[in-house]
Amino acid sequence: MITTEKFRIRGMDCAEEVNAIKGTVGKLPGVTALDFNLIDGTITVRFDAGQVNETSILDAVRRAGLEAEAVDETCPPGMCAVEEGWWRRRGRAFMCWTSGIFVLTGFITHALLHGSLLHALVGGEGISHHSFPLPVILFYAAAVLAGAWFVAPKALLAFRRFRADMNLLMTIAVIGAMVIGQWFEAGTVAFLFAFSLLLESWSVGRARRAIRSLVNLTPPTARYICPHDGDIMDRPVAEVPLGATVLVRPGERIPLDGTVTKGRTSVNQAPITGESVPVAKEPGSEVFAGTINEDGAIEFKATKPAADTTLARIIRMVEQAQSRRAPVEQWVEKFARYYTPAMIAVAFLVAVVPPLFGGQWIRWFYEALVMLVIACPCALVISTPVSIVAALTAAAKAGVLIKGGAFLEAAGRVTVFALDKTGTLTKGHPEVQEIVLLNGHTQAELLARAAALEIHSEHPLAAAVLRKAQAEKVLPLVAQDFRILKGRGAEAMIDGRLFWLGSHRLLHEKGVEEAEIHAHAERLEDAGHSLIIVGSDRHVCGLISVADTIRPEAPALVRQLKAAGVRHVAMLTGDNQGTADAVARAVGIDEVRAELLPEDKMKAIQEIAQQHGPVAMVGDGVNDAPALATATIGIAMGTAGTDAAIETADIALMSDDLARLPWLIRHARRSLRIIRQNIVFALAVKAAFMILALLQVATLWMAIAADMGASLLVIFNALRLLRFDEKLDKS
Repeated sequence: MITTEKFRIRGMDCAEEVNAIKGTVGKLPGVTALDFNLIDGTITVRFDAGQVNETSILDAVRRAGLEAEAVDETCPPGMCAVEEGWWRRRGRAFMCWTSGIFVLTGFITHALLHGSLLHALVGGEGISHHSFPLPVILFYAAAVLAGAWFVAPKALLAFRRFRADMNLLMTIAVIGAMVIGQWFEAGTVAFLFAFSLLLESWSVGRARRAIRSLVNLTPPTARYICPHDGDIMDRPVAEVPLGATVLVRPGERIPLDGTVTKGRTSVNQAPITGESVPVAKEPGSEVFAGTINEDGAIEFKATKPAADTTLARIIRMVEQAQSRRAPVEQWVEKFARYYTPAMIAVAFLVAVVPPLFGGQWIRWFYEALVMLVIACPCALVISTPVSIVAALTAAAKAGVLIKGGAFLEAAGRVTVFALDKTGTLTKGHPEVQEIVLLNGHTQAELLARAAALEIHSEHPLAAAVLRKAQAEKVLPLVAQDFRILKGRGAEAMIDGRLFWLGSHRLLHEKGVEEAEIHAHAERLEDAGHSLIIVGSDRHVCGLISVADTIRPEAPALVRQLKAAGVRHVAMLTGDNQGTADAVARAVGIDEVRAELLPEDKMKAIQEIAQQHGPVAMVGDGVNDAPALATATIGIAMGTAGTDAAIETADIALMSDDLARLPWLIRHARRSLRIIRQNIVFALAVKAAFMILALLQVATLWMAIAADMGASLLVIFNALRLLRFDEKLDKS
């Protein structure tokens, strides 16, 4: 039986540990797939339970020099963490700083014994002292031991597997330095490498904490009302039963998803939707875990368990997004796979070839060690996943759920947007736009008669008329002998007279279309409005035009998309051509495709992609599912609490704020720009030190300091993306 289990790996901070696990767990009989999440520190293993079990997987992880534990995926994200001891949390830092203290002590001791800081700095190179005093050697050896405490076991495993990694490179460099008597540099390299690993672990931890900060949005307990005796009980959110009535006071965070049953308030939904303005809540309104109750006390019925709230799904999807790696991330990993062995070969040639032509063996051996140090690829490898998780987390905080690095990169490359009309560019429900009064009727009279005829209908146009009548405080008259005119309208007796209501077609059938009526009808239909004509047995009483209202921010959306680098914006709709053209003119759309069925939208996406390049499709995530799946990236609008939309799209906007679309493009492009900067910078530093090594200028401690500095700079450059979540352009 094929099964899937997730394991948390302690100490998995770089691609080297990933490769080690691939070499042990990946080779177990029955293991069919491994899915790594470097930032979350987990692997998901797909295996045949008849051939391999959990114990053998844990043993295989231990053979890779790491420790693992099974993850209980039924727990709400972040609420089932295992408490770690002091050594697991602080051991790496303790040994790193111990190594640094021993290096400093050895250096000071050497300076005091020889009376010169220069002697201590350069050891025996070119100066009268060609050996280190024994106390100094012991201090530097202790520094090497402490610095290599977590490195040497992994290096030994890499050596046994005949697969070079950065741990093996550093170990060879340190041993080589000690062999040729460069004790100061051996101790310094061991300390600086331990320090770089500590920084790497910190940077990955920083990215992990950015995700975990989402977890902290949900309070650990909920205050719910016991159904038996009405007592108020505090319980962990995971123990609150479905259907329980939960009490939330002003200023508290809402602990679970649910529906308000009592009370009125406003709720800050920014943690879920990114909306800056609190949303009014009343009985029947939905509330989401992690949002903040602002004004009044409310009671709500819990509709989802803690492990399945909207916030829990967002956290889970951000974590799972790491497994959907961007092409640039895959390229970096593939490059590093061939780069490390190639650099070992180059270092070997540097150590052997120049001495064959008269060079000094020790000097060129030393430069080969420098090359091994600078060859360490971790600055290159770690910067990309840190950049991506920082970008994904910032987007989640801004109400944009991106389901993987691949979709982030795709968003940064698209230059064409296809937008659904209804619910995206428009508000998604029709409203009365204009009332034309004829033959002496008042607006109240016309609305009262129209409402009397429409009250029996569930059509969206009828609902718009009834909302207008309610807004104007007009009560519907009583209609008798009501009769539907199929496909055309309806008629009934009102106050003893026959009144009818219907479309332009019904007007033609009754033969009462005069020049004035025709002019009004043509003007409104050209503007994309649907007509409701009200008449009696004597004459036409008036016209009511209904249309889906364009979002006020829609024209600015198109301008901002083009300012962000989008070249072509298309609109796809199932509505009639006239209505679609009117909306397109008002908004500034480049291309309109109207009267489309769902399968027609899918074909339209394919055609647009062939003509203009990669396409981002924006829709509601349900009706537009075929088009969303066909586009380069599918973006679902306004999806807070909508399970189907979150599951369908590659990117989900947790509110209806259109400003997040151009923000998404700018954010994705900025992320790609930072990743490219990191790759170029890391490779440039390495290339520069290769040249310096060949010129016999670079030293071991300079190489490790440069590599550490490069790692630090690319990591901090990547983490800048975490501060980009508030920059939403509202212009």
